[in-house]
Amino acid sequence: QVQLVESGGGLVQAGESLKLSCSASGVIFSRYTMGWYRQAPEKQRELVADITRGGNTNYADSVKGRFTISRDNTKNTVYLQMNSLKPEDTAVYYCSLAYAWDRSFWGQGTQVTVSS
Repeated sequence: QVQLVESGGGLVQAGESLKLSCSASGVIFSRYTMGWYRQAPEKQRELVADITRGGNTNYADSVKGRFTISRDNTKNTVYLQMNSLKPEDTAVYYCSLAYAWDRSFWGQGTQVTVSS
């Protein structure tokens, strides 16, 4: 079965950086669009960034210029480099694999906390 495992979250101060990783198994990783989403307390889950199998990327306006999504198909891993972190970036970050138009797989999430 498809499994996604995130890592790299933690507690940092505003202005610092973190790099999240998401390793996939049980699927031919290179075929699928991968995404990072986040959910802050009492807010809806939102797309942060995604990357197609061809390497095209898309970012939420709130993270453009600060975050970079990338993938390594040889390692079945997608990354999210987060720079210049702000307190409003605090959330649980989830990795997603877009398996079909009506089906996605999700990781368990990793907490990112940015203190001011």
